[in-house]
Amino acid sequence: MVRCFYNDYFWNSWCNKKMKKTNLFKLQIIFLLPITVLIIICIFFSIYILQKRSPNEPPSALLGKDIPFFETKNLFNESIILNNKNLKNKYVLINFFASWCAPCKVEHPLFFEIKKDYPNLYLLGINHKDKLKNAFTYLDEEGDPYNFVGLDSDGLLAIEFGVFGLPETFLINPNGKIIYKHLGPLTKKIIKNEIKPLLH
Repeated sequence: MVRCFYNDYFWNSWCNKKMKKTNLFKLQIIFLLPITVLIIICIFFSIYILQKRSPNEPPSALLGKDIPFFETKNLFNESIILNNKNLKNKYVLINFFASWCAPCKVEHPLFFEIKKDYPNLYLLGINHKDKLKNAFTYLDEEGDPYNFVGLDSDGLLAIEFGVFGLPETFLINPNGKIIYKHLGPLTKKIIKNEIKPLLH
């Protein structure tokens, strides 16, 4: 009887201690989880601050590297094909756009200004996942500032360039290297402060 009582007492004491430890562990998790999330967010923003970048402009793994090999058919004549070899020995501004992209329409007029101010800059427009009819209508209504409009109907070309969203613009130097990338619509300020200094 005494032994049984002792065993029961010992077992209950052990269970109570175990439950207290479990509850304490749960409280620690509940307390530490939001702190951990906050620390991760702070680290994320600290990285961008140190790199002097905006969270809206994620870094590109291709910056400073050769332009990936690609081929694209001409929007207006699919028998004409352009590839990266055709872009050697010139500065090239590649702009991914689509008729369904509202921000694309915002920046579109600026490409006419770029074409006027930098006549030696080759403007390559890449029509991304668009219906041909809509692409034709878009460029007919808004105008076509590009030297060549390529097709990216299946989105594979955008994947090659690591495109995050539309519009997205890349600047290629005469050596075929990607020296600049911008995610989102271009502005006059961006062109003046970020793109112009690279065109030398």
